[in-house]
Amino acid sequence: MKYTLSLDDVNYTIPEYDTPYVVDPKTLPCEITPLAPTAALTICVLLIAIFLLAIPGNLLVGWVIGTSKQALTPSDVYLFHLTLADGLMALTIPFWGVALIKGWIFGDFLCKLLSLVIEANFYTSILFLACISVDRYLVIVRASESLRSRQRMCSWLLCAAVWALGWVLALPALFNDATKLNSERMICTETFDMGSASSWRNATRGFRHIFGFLLPLLVMVICYSITTARLLRTRGFQKHRAMKVIIAVVIAFLLCWTPYHMTLMVDTLLRADVIPYGCALRRSVNLALVITNSLALLHSCINPVLYAFVGEKFRTRMTQLVRRRARQERMSGSKFSRSTSNTSEGNGAVL
Repeated sequence: MKYTLSLDDVNYTIPEYDTPYVVDPKTLPCEITPLAPTAALTICVLLIAIFLLAIPGNLLVGWVIGTSKQALTPSDVYLFHLTLADGLMALTIPFWGVALIKGWIFGDFLCKLLSLVIEANFYTSILFLACISVDRYLVIVRASESLRSRQRMCSWLLCAAVWALGWVLALPALFNDATKLNSERMICTETFDMGSASSWRNATRGFRHIFGFLLPLLVMVICYSITTARLLRTRGFQKHRAMKVIIAVVIAFLLCWTPYHMTLMVDTLLRADVIPYGCALRRSVNLALVITNSLALLHSCINPVLYAFVGEKFRTRMTQLVRRRARQERMSGSKFSRSTSNTSEGNGAVL
């Protein structure tokens, strides 16, 4: 049987869809634009200044601690390794400065290697500060000569363990690659190709927040709270002097790294859809990551300045070394047997 439809039937049977089409903002590509030239140049100049301060400053601290003829305290050993970590991080700064201006022009290998160095320093710095807080707690609260001798033997082994743990935790940086931002510019960024990218990113971010910030920070807060309470009941001037240096170092670390961690947490929550997505917010977070990351790099040059201005023992030791070197040069190769390092009180070079 053949059916025929009139035009009225067609108009009647086919409904009209007048519901407006709503675009999901998450499905739209959010164009990531590079920094404005003025902002990029400003941050690049800041990074160059950090590099020029960090390299000689950390070499000076390493020289003062490394040439000490006295028995180093465990805290001095940890500070020495903290200096090594800061020096390694400072060596990567020129590459990131150039990347702000020219984009990433150094290829995949250096993108992975330099990201690995930054990530490893990210972990080792705060882990060494946590080690120092535990050492100060043991020395001041659990003072014991036999304990101190055991600490000195174990400190170098603990440093090796911290370095190993820091580099293992930094291994996700190997997912970083040189990626095209647009037709003219490359960036060095994380690209997760295995399985779910969001799952990998959330897992690595979780490790970074817990082991690279929150857990060591908790250890420091507990140890320094107990140690400070004990110091308030004693009159040990030398212990108070050492605590001044350490507290200054910890405060500097928090001022440099906390903004980056907070911004990174916002970025993680944004990617996990906990915070409502928006292109304006996405661009703001990306800009904040660049700025706070540059502030975090400032940490690589700030510790030597703190030692010079806060650490009385460090200044004394540095002055002795400079005078001895000047005296040796004046004697023009003649033997100089008198040592000036014995005038310093107690053990250690910095604390």
